[in-house]
Amino acid sequence: MKELYTEYKGLLFTLAYQLTGSASDAEDAVQDVFLKVHDIDLQRLAEPKAYLCKMVTNRCLDVLKSARKRREQYFGPWLPEPIPTSGDELFESVVRGELLSYAMLVLLERLSPVEKTVFVLREALGFEYADIAEVIGKSEANCRKLISRARSKLGIRDRQDVRHEAIKEEWIGRFLVALQKGDMDAVISMLAEDAVVISDGGGKALAAVNPIRSRELVARFLIGLIRKFEPSTEADGATYAERREGAEGTKDAGKLEKAVKLEEALQLELREINGQTGLVARSGGSNIIDTAALIHIEGNSISSIYFIRNPEKLQYLRR
Repeated sequence: MKELYTEYKGLLFTLAYQLTGSASDAEDAVQDVFLKVHDIDLQRLAEPKAYLCKMVTNRCLDVLKSARKRREQYFGPWLPEPIPTSGDELFESVVRGELLSYAMLVLLERLSPVEKTVFVLREALGFEYADIAEVIGKSEANCRKLISRARSKLGIRDRQDVRHEAIKEEWIGRFLVALQKGDMDAVISMLAEDAVVISDGGGKALAAVNPIRSRELVARFLIGLIRKFEPSTEADGATYAERREGAEGTKDAGKLEKAVKLEEALQLELREINGQTGLVARSGGSNIIDTAALIHIEGNSISSIYFIRNPEKLQYLRR
């Protein structure tokens, strides 16, 4: 059993997490399955992988049924729980090549539980239709129809690759500099025309209740967000970045002190989240992460920015 757990725990967690959008639910599902099969001689099974995946899938479908009503009553947008995929013993077992992008996990909420299951098994884990049919108890023909329906709901063309372009740290750095300078033109130039910001506070942390759409509104929102952490603007109207640039290398300690207050009030750190470069933020001089942010790009422009602020969804990033 120990050998099977070691061999399949990464795959099973990767499957369960992408189905539920919750690391804690995924962890529970994997543990429950191995407890149930403890007395079963899986070595006698022709396909232990398929058997374990079927059990985890059924457990996750039960979770999704019970979670549907809670999500309908959720305050504001619901976003998947972000997970650290570097430096954490549990999540380092996640199969990286079989983990959909965070943006795709968000889109999966458009699907029914069975459509989501077929999509994850096929597009993320690369299962053949015969194996998918065995896992969900449907015919291969039905599985093909479910994939086609899922792709249609997600706006994905047949044979279109669902893997999205990874954002580079240098690119995020340039975007943050533009925000700190308050350079509206530079920020807008990096945003897609239909860019959107979605925030999840769950009623437990301050967050935008409705998505913010269009590049102009997104740019204003993000620059305004940064400015909330700035010290009072100087009489000349200089921004934080301009004051710091002008203060460094001089003897004007008071000016430099005001400039660094933003860094004290808002600490940003690049972190690998869900297999991609993301940001975590600490504010108010606290060492506790209060925000995780993931950026999705298409065609070298930012199409979506996701802010996760619900403290219940940040527990694994805080470890």
